[in-house]
Amino acid sequence: MIGLLAVNLNSPGTYVHWNIFSVSVSNLVLILVMVVIFGAALLVPFPHRKHDLPAGGQDAQVPSGQAASLTTFEATSTSDAAQEVDGDSAMWTARVRRLGLRFLPPGKLLPDRQPAYVSSWVYVFGVATLSALGIAILSGFALALGGPDWWHYNTVGHFFNSLHLWSVEMFMAFMVIHLWGKFWMAAWRGRRVLTWMTGVVAFLFSVVECFTGYLSQQNLDSQWISTNAKDAFNAAGVGPFLDTMNFGQMLMWHIVLVPLILVAIVGAHVLLVRVRGVSHPLPVRRARGRVARRSATASDAADWRGPTRRYDILKEAGTAGAVVLVLVVVLASVLSSPDVPPVTVQTWAHATPGDFMATSASELAYTSRTATYGPPYDNSAKPAGSGSVQKIIVSWQLITGVMQPINSAKTFVLSPLSTRASGDPALARALRRYETASKAHQEAWIAAYVSEAVPHVTFTNGIPSVPKADDGPVPVLMDAELSMARSGALDAALLAQHQFYGTNFTKPLLFLEDGSYFSAVGKKLHLLGTQWGVMNETGSYPGQPWLWLYDLWYQVPGFRTSTNVDLITIYMTGVATILLLCVPLVPGIRDVPRYLPIHRLVWRSWNRGEPPPPGSPVSPAPRGAKASGGRVT
Repeated sequence: MIGLLAVNLNSPGTYVHWNIFSVSVSNLVLILVMVVIFGAALLVPFPHRKHDLPAGGQDAQVPSGQAASLTTFEATSTSDAAQEVDGDSAMWTARVRRLGLRFLPPGKLLPDRQPAYVSSWVYVFGVATLSALGIAILSGFALALGGPDWWHYNTVGHFFNSLHLWSVEMFMAFMVIHLWGKFWMAAWRGRRVLTWMTGVVAFLFSVVECFTGYLSQQNLDSQWISTNAKDAFNAAGVGPFLDTMNFGQMLMWHIVLVPLILVAIVGAHVLLVRVRGVSHPLPVRRARGRVARRSATASDAADWRGPTRRYDILKEAGTAGAVVLVLVVVLASVLSSPDVPPVTVQTWAHATPGDFMATSASELAYTSRTATYGPPYDNSAKPAGSGSVQKIIVSWQLITGVMQPINSAKTFVLSPLSTRASGDPALARALRRYETASKAHQEAWIAAYVSEAVPHVTFTNGIPSVPKADDGPVPVLMDAELSMARSGALDAALLAQHQFYGTNFTKPLLFLEDGSYFSAVGKKLHLLGTQWGVMNETGSYPGQPWLWLYDLWYQVPGFRTSTNVDLITIYMTGVATILLLCVPLVPGIRDVPRYLPIHRLVWRSWNRGEPPPPGSPVSPAPRGAKASGGRVT
């Protein structure tokens, strides 16, 4: 029933072309929704809550109820310290406790007050991001209970996968909007640089988490993304250690390694927010002169002593979580997660047997793309620029070397056929004749087969009829290879070359990529890099907007035709990432929020002065009020 309610997103998508770029309509809709949400957060008035204003121009005091509780806590701490036995204060436990209480007392860890200027919806997206992350983790737990392939064949499993997918999409969208807001608020001010950096690092690890999630799906999406991504990883020299076509490795990264790192970084980010507090409002008029700038910097770093509001952090988190959960359930019910079945060697052999046989012959002749790829698979392309070896100053592929050795003839043809030779005397004789022949004879046989036989092969009821040529035992080998592929045995044999669980799909995917059928399927679904532009996905689903910066470089004229395009993309994305991480430290970039004062929309109610609570004898904060030396001026 759940599956019947959902819209099938596997249908072909529609695309818009502009200048050198192409982008799907579904991606444009997603981006537009994010921009609208961010705009609404800036413009929609935030609900006014009661807050305390400083009386008579003096520093605002902590509300009496809170002051009493703090005093009680301090008294308790003092009492505990007085009861310490001589030498206890030097214990590691006591030192860590004192350090924790110094930087993160209970009043900061679970606050019940917040500065009065926190009166914009922009502040909500931090907790919304955490709520979406929590739902993504819980839905991931549910998928783990059913196993990695449960959602492909079970309606309930597919629904949970849809929950997982949409919670992740909302997590990424809210995080991006949160980063937008913090940039325009220059939230790194006041010794909050580390807070900004941990937020950016959390975003980067979120991208890695989403990427490994896509690679763990075991459908056409994961196949296509992994085979395309492997070139960039190989060019960077990390392909042997982070193999995108190894489903088992990517799954373990996705469910264990990356989540642990991500949660730790997010936790550190939240703690830094609690320690340093939220950044103070930027002044309506920029500080001019060295003295004024130093005063503003000191004010940004000082604890807020101005008016405060009531703030129920647990209630806010619970409300945000409930709202996000409802949105995720609705999206998962209406827009099911796409799931196009994977391409297999078996489907390839049935769909285009001629292409399969030609590709198998190229593997035997060592002329296929994999056979001439170079590191990490073989040494056939020793100089940079030959095969798929890329170099910009340094060739990381050549430095890393061959780490996943693949002999195309043995891996894709001879070894799989040897498993069937014991039950097929004709095949055994052909294999023995071919393997004992000289290299010159082998090359002559293959050349004759490729030039005279394959181009003229015909099929009658699926049975190949190959014209006679001076090709020795090659036709027997190719017929057996085709028969083995059509039965599904070749898929199993390529996986069986790895011991134990057979979760490494590197060999079958490389074999598929060497033929033209796999790329034809991608072209039909609008997945080729020349088709989809900066983001891609099967069907009408938005895809991976969080990879737009990486994919963008592949569309730039001059880059996209370069033999080093993957390395160029890695370098350019790396530079952009470093700039994003170091925004607070780069003059000019860090000043953009001051020159383009979008922050005035965030703090507009504070800047114009809010009316005091009913019955309050205190005047509202004057227009343009800002913190200065712990006072509101």
